[in-house]
Amino acid sequence: MTVTPVPAFEEFAQFLANLSPNKILLFKTSEASRDRVNFLLAKNADQGLSADEQREMEQYMFLEHIVQLAKAKVLLKKVQK
Repeated sequence: MTVTPVPAFEEFAQFLANLSPNKILLFKTSEASRDRVNFLLAKNADQGLSADEQREMEQYMFLEHIVQLAKAKVLLKKVQK
């Protein structure tokens, strides 16, 4: 299955990458956020998530996708220089 990127994702990732490339590469979510994602992943594997927890997990995944796109764009720029 091929996933076609949504152009707005690409545009926003490019916007982030242009703001401060080094900050984008160093960005990490807080320990509390990482702990919450790990909790949701474990709960999903054990018993499944409620509808609210599923939406929360989707939001984390959406943010991770945008950040990874921005980081990829920064790295691509560095390689092309």
